Amino acid sequence: MVFIYTTPAVSAGFFYKLPVNCRMLRSFLICSLISLISLHISAQEDSLENERLAKMITLSEAVVRNDLNVPKFIERIKNDTTFYKAFRNLRVLGFTSLNDIRMLDKKGKPKASLNSKTRQNVSGGCRTMDVLQENTTGDFYESDGSYNYYTAELYASLFFTRGKICGETNIVRGLQRNVRSKKGIEKHKEQLKMLFFDPGKKVPGIPFMGGKTEIFDTDNAENYDFTIDMVEYEGQSCYLFVTKAKPGAGGRVVIDNMTTWFNSKTMEIMARKYDLSYKAGVYDFNVNMEVEMTKFRDLLVPRTLRYNGSWDVAFKKKERGVFTATLFDFAR
Repeated sequence: MVFIYTTPAVSAGFFYKLPVNCRMLRSFLICSLISLISLHISAQEDSLENERLAKMITLSEAVVRNDLNVPKFIERIKNDTTFYKAFRNLRVLGFTSLNDIRMLDKKGKPKASLNSKTRQNVSGGCRTMDVLQENTTGDFYESDGSYNYYTAELYASLFFTRGKICGETNIVRGLQRNVRSKKGIEKHKEQLKMLFFDPGKKVPGIPFMGGKTEIFDTDNAENYDFTIDMVEYEGQSCYLFVTKAKPGAGGRVVIDNMTTWFNSKTMEIMARKYDLSYKAGVYDFNVNMEVEMTKFRDLLVPRTLRYNGSWDVAFKKKERGVFTATLFDFAR
């Protein structure tokens, strides 16, 4: 075997004398190599950050005895898609929903409400919805039948279907939510969904919030107390992961408290409770949510969602709402 050494200049000159397709191959190989190196460095950085975060977490004796790999646990939480996918699964399933939405005045008294029973049907890759029962009070609807409250619009976007919708999937891998291309109430709804479904990740487009939602960020993590315990939840062994803002964290955090039950075998989220609050000139909210999951065949789906919160968005009237969604009779 003979090795021929050339200087970089000679090598470069040689490659530029190659046919165009060969030079393109060289560029592709170089780019691929750079990408692999970048990914390797990024993975190392993430690993080091997870190691550091692991030292900030208080473990119960049960977790210590179970020999949990805490850095790996953190990585799985960071990349969790099971919570969001559970709601996406509703796009491909039939189900019955009991809907209770109440809008409140400043004194906490009801001023509008909706109480209904609906049935989503799925056939041939399309979904439709039947309203089986419905009662409303106050100004819940506008005169044209649209919702008078954006809290109701948000609820409807999660659990209601208007008309016939086709071609949806429950795939979440690689799915990118596009907030910046939306405007007005559609943009706000998308931001709220990101807060609800991906608590702990950055939500773009909310003024002054920055990366305050990123609880595992190096700087933000200092504002929280983290604990992991092992408990039983509805007969299943679970890791109970609690994230609680430290006293005095104040305006440095958005997630005040988040408690999540992870199935210890599958790491699927079985339930989650979280409190979110934020106050700035154009965005003001204080929300408490509880979500309970169940399994339909091999799919994780929300069984109950409870919401109690207030929202104040620029150019919109402040809303205070309470709602509960109860889902059952899933079908495929």
